[in-house]
Amino acid sequence: MKPMKPLCVACGDTYSAARRLAGYQLCLPCGEDRARSVRHTIVPMHKSNYLLITDRDDLLGINNKGGLYR
Repeated sequence: MKPMKPLCVACGDTYSAARRLAGYQLCLPCGEDRARSVRHTIVPMHKSNYLLITDRDDLLGINNKGGLYR
């Protein structure tokens, strides 16, 4: 019995078994689309380290001297 090729969880197409063994659940085109849709930036903190920001709302008042802005 021949093993079945894995199916992409986004589009349902089959993709390489080697890609599945590497831990991916998406075919290459869907994986690339998802990777391009994620946005992030690095923000330097005053007299501190750098901070990874993935949500734009976290940027509001992040270096505000008067305290956290909400």
